Amino acid sequence: MEDCKNAAGIEMDDLNPTFHFTWTGTRKSGKDEEYHSHDILEMAFVLSGTGRYRADDATFSIKEGDLLIFNPGVKHQALYCPEAEVHATEFFVGFSDVQFKGFPANYMPLPDGSLLLHTTGELRRKLVRICTSMQEEKAVYKQGRYFMMKAYLMQMILLVLREQCQPVERTKGRAFESVNKKYVVEQIISYFEEHYSEKISLDQIAENMYLSPFYISKIFKSETGDTPIRHLIDIRLEKAMELLEDGWPGSIQEVAAKVGYDDAYHFSKLFKKRYGMSPSQVRKNA
Repeated sequence: MEDCKNAAGIEMDDLNPTFHFTWTGTRKSGKDEEYHSHDILEMAFVLSGTGRYRADDATFSIKEGDLLIFNPGVKHQALYCPEAEVHATEFFVGFSDVQFKGFPANYMPLPDGSLLLHTTGELRRKLVRICTSMQEEKAVYKQGRYFMMKAYLMQMILLVLREQCQPVERTKGRAFESVNKKYVVEQIISYFEEHYSEKISLDQIAENMYLSPFYISKIFKSETGDTPIRHLIDIRLEKAMELLEDGWPGSIQEVAAKVGYDDAYHFSKLFKKRYGMSPSQVRKNA
């Protein structure tokens, strides 16, 4: 990895995993899962409750906040735990095509060769947020769903690796970018294109990307010459123009709502400033 190393020598030049699946479930039945392994990587994050697992012929307990990593070929089995007050609810994600220096292909390292990482504090909160976002994305089947799931997966992998790493000291006089600015901007624009009709907050986008609103605004303007909000307004007004020119039958209020504005008067002011005519005039001309 470019920005961290640890005693185990975890390094990475590139990260481009193939996302396979997610599954969320609670072990409530009295039957143990089959003892099995996979030919891909699988991560399981315990969202709540407690339980037990068997892996490589060892048995151990799991609890809320635990992260399990099952590398290819590692036999594992979720065990029914009747004594649990709250049965474990787990979020699973399967993926492949990762390579870390000094490790076999598709091998995800943890300290001391363990397959269990106990998470707390900010790391746990971030993992919960990512798992929740992936569950929501899985449920809606919107355009670009695979790439959103892959983006969340990449964040999850990086958080786990960073937990094991010590930052590399910056070289004096050399710019150091921990985030690919172009990628961040592309993700924001893609989000605007898909969600322009919804309420969008720069603070919420910043939180989801684990960046500050100030930093997002700065890199967005440096890459596009415009602010994120101005770009969103342009997208909304262009979509409104398309509706009006195509003869969409809704009222101006409904046009405004369809592109993300509750206030038709504010929408009309922005529209006229952009195109030099009101939405009603465009409709009449069309």
